Amino acid sequence: MSGSVNASSEVAPMKYVVITGGTISGLGKGTTISSVGVVLRSHGLRVTSIKIDPYLNIDAGTMSPLEHGEVYVLEDGGEADLDLGNYERFLDLTLTSGHSLTSGKVYEQVIKRERTGHYLGKTVQMVPHVTDAIQEWITDIASKPVDKSGLRPEVCLVELGGTVGDIESAVYLEAMQQFLFKVGRENFLMIHLGMVPVIGATGEPKTKPCQHSVKLLREAGLKPDLLMCRSEVPVDEATRRKLSLFCQVAPEHVISMHDVSNLYQVPLLLAEQNVGSIICNHLGLSTSRVARSLSFGCQKDAETMPTQRLADWKVLSDRTDSYIGNVTIALVGKYMGNPDAYASVVKALQHAALEVNLHLKLEWVDSSMLEPNAQQQEPKKYEAAWSALKSAQGVLVPGGFGTRGIEGKVATAGYCRAAKKPYLGICVGLQTAVIEFARSELGWEGANSTEFDEATPHPVVEFLPEASSTMMGGTMRLGSRATIIRDPQSLACKLYGGKPVIYERHRHRYEVTASCVPAFEAKGLYFTGQDDRAQRMELCELRDHPFFVACQFHPEFQSRPAKPGPLFLGLVLAATGQLEKRLEADGGVLKVGAGFQKAC
Repeated sequence: MSGSVNASSEVAPMKYVVITGGTISGLGKGTTISSVGVVLRSHGLRVTSIKIDPYLNIDAGTMSPLEHGEVYVLEDGGEADLDLGNYERFLDLTLTSGHSLTSGKVYEQVIKRERTGHYLGKTVQMVPHVTDAIQEWITDIASKPVDKSGLRPEVCLVELGGTVGDIESAVYLEAMQQFLFKVGRENFLMIHLGMVPVIGATGEPKTKPCQHSVKLLREAGLKPDLLMCRSEVPVDEATRRKLSLFCQVAPEHVISMHDVSNLYQVPLLLAEQNVGSIICNHLGLSTSRVARSLSFGCQKDAETMPTQRLADWKVLSDRTDSYIGNVTIALVGKYMGNPDAYASVVKALQHAALEVNLHLKLEWVDSSMLEPNAQQQEPKKYEAAWSALKSAQGVLVPGGFGTRGIEGKVATAGYCRAAKKPYLGICVGLQTAVIEFARSELGWEGANSTEFDEATPHPVVEFLPEASSTMMGGTMRLGSRATIIRDPQSLACKLYGGKPVIYERHRHRYEVTASCVPAFEAKGLYFTGQDDRAQRMELCELRDHPFFVACQFHPEFQSRPAKPGPLFLGLVLAATGQLEKRLEADGGVLKVGAGFQKAC
């Protein structure tokens, strides 16, 4: 079986690669399965990816970023786990809300079917009705085109969230056992990510945690075809043989997933251990097709060493470790207790820094510590926060909800405007910049958003007319929307390569009050990007400033390692004093990715 459409136009069976994790959460299943996808793409295969989350929420939209990390927004407006961001960034895919499967979605579907008589009077049970629904969902979503080719994927990667042995995961393991029987072992490969800790001064690796998680997996009727071992140090041959014996996995199928200096090394690590060939041989797929690249054009094609197929990833890895300088960006947010709350923003900044061969140094600034009351209550934290803000080369204010820390974000915009400090505001970062400008430049005392002050005398930011104030989940302005850049001479237009129309993803309930725009523009704050009806303000900028740009959308969700988001690249270039020179070199408009072209 070649894995491609044959001469008689018969559709080849879909191949499935499923990953589970054991012992503890946070081992890196998302990074691992994304890296497996990168390796399979280097063998010329089209891949797609599905994330299964066993929680009862319909989606991640109502979850606190402090508890769960960021809510990743998909092209169709789906609100999903941040792992889908890993898939899209690593594999250059455009996924849908269907690629995020939760217990909430499954149970909702089964109950709706029961209410409409779909089961014809049967007693609805976990087996077979819920397990069948899970399998049907995977089969249906796996065939949807997700890459630029527009063709049906050949391999579907499935990540089962949580750990083997969790009560919540049991029904999915049962479904996977049935699914294996249904599609056949030649079309199904199971990866288990186990923990191999190094204990004590002797540095001896311990295999028992991994053995026990494999035992639990086998009790569920599944056996790993590949055993990937998370460890601080490389798994030695003796440990490999021991795990092979007790877990009944071939020694060459025990893969060392030890700590590396950066994430871009993980696909290279897998390729060095022939993971691509092992999976392709198991699934009956060709191993010698033309590689699917990141678009640098560095890698070699067929009949080369596995790592040579990933030459683009070698460039990223090398640049991450051997940069020519640093750029310091202050990230002023409110969810400081969990760095994953801003995962995509941080990745987008890293992509931009890599493009210009710089190392990103982030200064995490709690916006509530920039407020006047913090000076009285916690003076040391107040001073430290302002010191970090002032010492940074550039400032980014990301999105967020609620009143806490808002005045600190307003103060940040005011400082950056007055001090000519490069500033990028995203979502609420645009709104707080508008609030600050209204107060300082227009003299509108008490100007605010109705989100933060319903009784404000100057509501410069207001509630979206189509949004719901009672239903929280899925009721915001979500997904990809068009922005018309109305001024071809604006910095925004130059950053976006001179394009008059751009598409970015949104997630917001409030927007700039359109009737206030003439007053803002009369004082120098220009709304250069608007929706197609010129009613919604999408981009604003100051003309007499090195870089003061804010957007209502979330550009971080479309940033990729080989193609950083234009606004992030602009911020990094402006922070290091390179923006004007780069624009001149690029012919007046920014050519995103040009910094990588000479790296091969």
